[in-house]
Amino acid sequence: MTVLAVKALGRVDYAPTFAAMQAFTLARDATTPDELWLCEHPSVFTQGLSGKPEHLLADIGIPVVQIDRGGQITYHGPGQVVAYLLLDLRRRNLKVRELVTRIEQAVINLLADYGVAAERQANAPGVYVGGAKIAALGLRIKGGCSYHGVSLNVDMDLVPYRSINPCGYPGLTVTQLADLTHERDVAKVGDALARHLIVQLETPAP
Repeated sequence: MTVLAVKALGRVDYAPTFAAMQAFTLARDATTPDELWLCEHPSVFTQGLSGKPEHLLADIGIPVVQIDRGGQITYHGPGQVVAYLLLDLRRRNLKVRELVTRIEQAVINLLADYGVAAERQANAPGVYVGGAKIAALGLRIKGGCSYHGVSLNVDMDLVPYRSINPCGYPGLTVTQLADLTHERDVAKVGDALARHLIVQLETPAP
């Protein structure tokens, strides 16, 4: 198994965290251990490489940060756990599609622990419950290494989602764990998500 160092960052601003991921990936070499960063962010919209300005429906005073992951616009805010996966995919013998599948499966398995049935949707990365999106996923691969990751809504203000087309899908409904269960502890959910991600990532690739 390949070592994966888990770092709990707490609540941190988005822009410096994004810059730190880029710097980590640029500086790493074949001996650099993989890392999993867990955090929350103050309210921010992030716009991926294929993002279109019209998917921001209204300016509600939340900053929009242009970033280098795939995908469109999404929202991060307090009460949402974010897991950033800084991985050497070549060393783990993982293709990008398989990495996405394993991340999604980790979230699906976590939700199953709470009795929540979740699923994937074709051509729409992330995890859904009854058609409502509960986890968003976006990655950047550079030099065979990944950064960015997955966000899971735990107990947050969902109102800002009304000001965007989430992940580029007009009218997409979003949900969160607190509306489906009694769980509201973001740190607890983050720890559980890390455990599920480690299980998925340390299963040998075929």
